[in-house]
Amino acid sequence: MSTDLSEGQDLDGLREHATDGTTRPSDICSGTAGSSMASIAEYYAGKSVLITGATGFMGKVLVEKLLRSCPEVKALYILVRPKAGQSMQQRVSDMMKCKLFDRVREDNPDFHQKIIPISSELMQPGLAISPEDVEKLTGCINIVFHCAATIRFDEPLKHALQLNVIATQQLLSLAQQMHHLEAFIHISTAYANCNRKHIDEVIYPPPVEPKKLIESLEWMDDGIVRDITPRLIGDRPNTYTYTKALAEYVVQQEQDKLNIGIIRPSIVGASWQEPFSGWIDNFNGPSGVFIAAGKGILRTMRANNDAVADLIPVDVVINLTLAAGWYTAVHRPKTALVYNCTTGGINPFHWGEIEHHVMSSFKRNPLEQAFRRPNANITSNYLINQYWILVSHKFPALIYDLFLRLSGQKPQMMRIFNRLHKAIGLLEYFSSQDWEWNSENMSMLMSQLTPEDKKTFNFDVRQLNWPEYIENYCIGTKKYVLNEDMSDIPAARQHLRKLRNIRYTFNTLLVIFIWRVFIARSQMARNIWYFVVSLCFKFLSYFRASSTLTN
Repeated sequence: MSTDLSEGQDLDGLREHATDGTTRPSDICSGTAGSSMASIAEYYAGKSVLITGATGFMGKVLVEKLLRSCPEVKALYILVRPKAGQSMQQRVSDMMKCKLFDRVREDNPDFHQKIIPISSELMQPGLAISPEDVEKLTGCINIVFHCAATIRFDEPLKHALQLNVIATQQLLSLAQQMHHLEAFIHISTAYANCNRKHIDEVIYPPPVEPKKLIESLEWMDDGIVRDITPRLIGDRPNTYTYTKALAEYVVQQEQDKLNIGIIRPSIVGASWQEPFSGWIDNFNGPSGVFIAAGKGILRTMRANNDAVADLIPVDVVINLTLAAGWYTAVHRPKTALVYNCTTGGINPFHWGEIEHHVMSSFKRNPLEQAFRRPNANITSNYLINQYWILVSHKFPALIYDLFLRLSGQKPQMMRIFNRLHKAIGLLEYFSSQDWEWNSENMSMLMSQLTPEDKKTFNFDVRQLNWPEYIENYCIGTKKYVLNEDMSDIPAARQHLRKLRNIRYTFNTLLVIFIWRVFIARSQMARNIWYFVVSLCFKFLSYFRASSTLTN
């Protein structure tokens, strides 16, 4: 591993060690970026970078940002898993055709020549990288960005352990063979330690020794592992957060041999500014919830209106990641630096506010062929939520599926609602409570950047305007996830008006039905009805008389 430093940047004599083995801002020199220090783009010039998870959401944004803002980067080696019916080259070719790369394509039509795919499989020993590719990578790689992980909350423990922990161990082993490696940046999650309410930028002791857990699970069949999983993960909500905590510990164990940085983003959402506002390409996390609400499918969700919704734009995470790679390589902290990449403690926004702005946005820019008008509500009460699930989800789904059966079509709405309820249930833990994240290292890193780098690699979430961001996020789900044309918005609005008229007609017929069945046949019901009507009439008469006297 290379130990070269930029001129004047040897800080070894200025550091003291944190007692917990993790570097804090006070352990780093307090000086700001000087003129002798290379800018971030200058640092990455001529460098060869290895990226895992490059075909995923964050990985694609990382590749695009490196190519656009660090145009002199030498090569991007990306680990790619061939899929059934699609070769590695096809996957990379499809990725580069994505609208995300439009700006890069304008600046450099031949940008694809810098992307070098490496066949790999994280579930296989040695990551299934060929000896020839291992020799190539160990001889040229300068920085590693490890973004690959399973983000499924309900992933079986064995599978999550293989992808998030064992694969990380194997990548670290490969990194130790790299002759010119200057930094290893690991993407974790801010919820790795969600069993704590206050989370510092330190690596906490793991819930179990990873090596012992891996050895123990090797001989167990999947049924036994499934049965003991709840006891193993303890007070963590799922296997994702559990295995990410183990992965952090695994990475920390190599801090004496590698220059390491760990990025902990919270709930990663659509882009804020780069390469353009609102870019998103998946249904994961809040995106699927927003779309379900915009389509009128989601009517109720259990969450705390006053809890902080710790969304973080994907471009903020990537800018911080690249800045951390630069800082880690140039300053070589003696222990792993952790960066909590969150918004809640700096620029908080709450779930109740998100509900309001999402509904407002989809009413102004409706999705095509909505099932119902957008009108979702958040409640923290379990019984109220269950009531609205029955009335607003299951009952309409049964009616619609009955209509589909009668018209000779395959029923599908109840299946869609069941999948939605499962997804919402997995998010409930994170939407019903608050956490406090320390972000001193993030602030420290920002202070080390030049004014130009602060603009080019902006991760200052204090500048984030939440209503504008949510508006662009919702439009992004329409344009980039559902591939809907903005020119069709007038037709979508007309469809919402049609749904509104259908609703008014249904409610009128329902009132008439109730009148015929109950009120018209019961003397007591008629008496109550007449009393209510007369009371309303007297109130209106009193209101009119009061207004006349006032005038």
